[in-house]
Amino acid sequence: MASLLRTGGLDALLGDPSLVIIDARPFGAYSEGHVPGAVNLDTFAFHWADTTDAGMAGFAAQARRMAEFCGAADPGRRAVFYDGESGMAAARGAWTMDYLSRPDAAVLDGGFAKWRAEGRPVETGSNPFEPAAAGACGPPDPGVVAGYRYVLDNMGELAVIDARSAEEYSGSTARAARRGHIPGAANVDWRRNLAGDGTFKEPGRIAEMYGLPRGAEIVAYCQGGYRAANTYLALRLAGYEKVRLYLGSWGEWGNVPGLPAEGGSGGPPPRP
Repeated sequence: MASLLRTGGLDALLGDPSLVIIDARPFGAYSEGHVPGAVNLDTFAFHWADTTDAGMAGFAAQARRMAEFCGAADPGRRAVFYDGESGMAAARGAWTMDYLSRPDAAVLDGGFAKWRAEGRPVETGSNPFEPAAAGACGPPDPGVVAGYRYVLDNMGELAVIDARSAEEYSGSTARAARRGHIPGAANVDWRRNLAGDGTFKEPGRIAEMYGLPRGAEIVAYCQGGYRAANTYLALRLAGYEKVRLYLGSWGEWGNVPGLPAEGGSGGPPPRP
């Protein structure tokens, strides 16, 4: 599974050709300063909300192309992702590598904010991609991903975690055709995974916060699979072994007629 890399650890490895450092923030933030040698790959560009069989096949192809494009598929290199903190964009990149059977990826704990606050080296010039064929990527790992059908068929047996805000969970804020949440889901806003300095909380604190049995099978979701990727990583770091990301999340579930929902109904109110 993906791991955490401390800022001092990455600093000591700068220039190591066995690393590909991936800045997962938007290009504007990257251009204002980034870790030396990092390439820019905004992972939000790879949003996906179709978990039908055909949709999952398309996502697998997209994920492989992403890894090839940024060089993370190179069998001789380890991918390190970061964003502004220990955030959702970097976690989505690391989860994607888990999905591609490359569990040696890492997330920079505390992200660029911590890196810069500690006075570590920063550069502003763009670095070119070094694309690599997906020689190190294995078949997609079905144990780290869930589609809507898997969630529906196993409802009642899964520990479902809604990583969105309380307002989205309750339905007072709507971002799909229907409001609310997946039946039985517990709401733990993803930001609770982080300490005040933007690093992940200690594994014991995360486990205590979620309060789930160690053998539970967990599915995390949000709106588009990014906040939930952070929850996936937090739970894996806390020692939970059976954790899946519902890739389509509420962006799919809330827009598919007939799927059950709790906590609200309908879509956004009419505009005045």
